[in-house]
Amino acid sequence: MQRVDVDSLRLVRPRSVGVEQVGLWALEQLQLPALLAELGVNGALRAAATGALVGRLAQPASERATHRWLQARSGLGELLGVDFETVSAMQLYRASDALGKHREAVEAHLFDRALGLFDLQPTVTLYDLTNTYFEGEASEQPQARRGHSKEKRNDCPLLTLGLMLDASGFVRRSQLFAGNVREHRTLAGMLEALRAPTGALVVMDRGVATDACIAWLREHRYRYLVVSRERHRQFDAEAAVSVRTRSNQTVQLHKVVSTDPDEVRLYCYSEERAQKERAIVERVATRFEAALTKLHDGLARPRAHKRLGQVWQRIGRLKARHTRAAAHYQIAVTADDAGKNAVAVTWTRRPQDGSMVTHPGVYCLRSSETDWDEDALWRTYTTLTDVEAVFRSLKSELGLRPIYHHKPRRADGHLFLTVIAYQLVQVIRTRLRAHGEHASWATLRRILEGQQRVTATFRRPDGRTLHVRTTTQAEPEQRAIYDALGVDAQPGRVCKTII
Repeated sequence: MQRVDVDSLRLVRPRSVGVEQVGLWALEQLQLPALLAELGVNGALRAAATGALVGRLAQPASERATHRWLQARSGLGELLGVDFETVSAMQLYRASDALGKHREAVEAHLFDRALGLFDLQPTVTLYDLTNTYFEGEASEQPQARRGHSKEKRNDCPLLTLGLMLDASGFVRRSQLFAGNVREHRTLAGMLEALRAPTGALVVMDRGVATDACIAWLREHRYRYLVVSRERHRQFDAEAAVSVRTRSNQTVQLHKVVSTDPDEVRLYCYSEERAQKERAIVERVATRFEAALTKLHDGLARPRAHKRLGQVWQRIGRLKARHTRAAAHYQIAVTADDAGKNAVAVTWTRRPQDGSMVTHPGVYCLRSSETDWDEDALWRTYTTLTDVEAVFRSLKSELGLRPIYHHKPRRADGHLFLTVIAYQLVQVIRTRLRAHGEHASWATLRRILEGQQRVTATFRRPDGRTLHVRTTTQAEPEQRAIYDALGVDAQPGRVCKTII
């Protein structure tokens, strides 16, 4: 029992511990610290690696920003027994280097351990790429190239990350490529580096699924299920079967045996997708017609370019600028009596058969699985959306972009830290889904980051000060997460000091 002056109460040094507690649980589940010890990584670097990874979960940012977070805002050091205020930022960079040095061993261990945790069997190989951008010129980065940025940052040098995943959503392997790499040129290298077994089923989107890639897969006896790159659309509603999606939408599927006996095509129709594509069609058509109307109205103004050749040139430029709409219009130019000047521009909308205009909401899948029914083909394809969800998580939730590093190995390390952090998130969310919790990591992080460690200070009658360091009581949402994971809802011990 202590006698204190209640009015002297002060709460100081708040530090977050909710995300940190869950992050440490995931690290222990995957046994990553033990693996690093086996690989010869010393204790200081293991602690720094833990700080970098948990920081990527809790406060995605650069390694320098993570270092500031560890020192000023996080209670991770108290949970680990490490004083991060004495750890330099260079230690985090060296920890990143150590993880990158053992990349293959770490990836293989994490994947095998994750499957073992949830009693999963390797099933489908999902493959896709994304890119991120450098801040600055990145002149020392040999793989930094300008190309098509998926974040619309074509003004910056890019770096491409390729991921090979299992249908369970866990990363099997990652690899870096130059920023201007073409997606379909990376598949063979990744499958060979992965040592994917013969007969593995590879699922890819249309960016990778070129005829050359499919021919390579068949030559090396891989099975495949890909999004077709063919432009012509067809769909027979009477021959289609209906399936329900996880979002309770209906998708119609029409299976067609290809002229190639070793391949089947599945034409899919989604009303939700059709509504979106109809809106796109109307938007581009409206813009194209507005441009044609402006051209026609301009012919009535004095000093306007009215020569037939000039008008057709302007129409050609409009077609080049509105390619998605122009193919569906027949345009005519009416000349004056002398046949030299244009007096009117008219057009007729004639949609091309087999296009988005006539078949909105239709897409095609190609597969070597000729014996599979429509439902099996389509549901296997939907696992490809896991890759898209991974990239969204990497970019928006785990700080994949941008890259500030100038040294090549540091850029590699930044991306590899993000990939490992994703594996931790996937372990956490997989366990929570088994207990009915399907929230995104951003939502889970927002819930957990409210729990803090604080120091309460009181003056005693004898003039000395009582300091009590403790953790705030878990809120109901936080406690539900802790209970599902089986971790202590009060991270850290209670420390009392009298000064």
